[in-house]
Amino acid sequence: MAESDRGPEDGKAGRRRKLPRKATPAYLERAALFYLDRYATSAENLRQVLRRKVARSTRLHDSDPVAGHAAIEALIARFLDSGLLDDGRYAEARARSLSRRGLSLRGIRMQLLQKGVGEAEIAAALAGLREEAGDPELAAALAYARRRRLGPYRVGSQGGAQREAQRERDLAALARRGFPTEVVLKVIDAGSAEELEDEASAPSA
Repeated sequence: MAESDRGPEDGKAGRRRKLPRKATPAYLERAALFYLDRYATSAENLRQVLRRKVARSTRLHDSDPVAGHAAIEALIARFLDSGLLDDGRYAEARARSLSRRGLSLRGIRMQLLQKGVGEAEIAAALAGLREEAGDPELAAALAYARRRRLGPYRVGSQGGAQREAQRERDLAALARRGFPTEVVLKVIDAGSAEELEDEASAPSA
C-alpha cells in the first residue's frame, strides 16, 4: 500500500504505546530507584507513586494488589533503613527551597503535609529555617515580593505613584501566599526593602 493510501488508523498502529509492565517486586524496585534518581521525595509520596503502578498492573495484568502493596512496604522499609529515603532530610531541603521561592511557613507546612511528611519532621524543618535567619517569614515574603516586583520593589515605570495604585493588589498577592497580615503590611508599606532584607537575613541569636 502506498504511503498516500494509508489511513489514520494505519499510522497509529505503528505508534501504539506499550502496556505498562506487570508490577513485580523487581519492576517496582527499578521504578522506585529511577524515581529517586530524578526526584527528592518522602516515603509516603514514593509509596503513592508505586501504588499507582500496582493499580495499573491490577487492571491490565490482573496482578494481585495485596502482593504488590506488600512488596512496596518491604521496599520502602529497606530504603528507609539504608538512608535512600529520609523524610527529615527531605523536609529540610524542601522547606529551604520553598522558602527561597517565597512561600510562607504555613504554605511550606501544607506542602510537606501533602507529601506525607510527619509532623515531627515538619516541625524540625521549620525550626531549621528559623535558626538560619532572623525572620524566615519575612525573608520569604521579601523573596516573593522581589520576584513579582511588589511594593518597594516596583521600579521604573511601575514605581512611584504606581505603588499606591497597586497597593491592594500587592497586599492580596502576598496574603494568598499564606503570610501573616503583619508581615504583608510590613513588606508592602516599607519605604525601602534594604532595611527589611537586613532584618530578615540576620541570624537569630
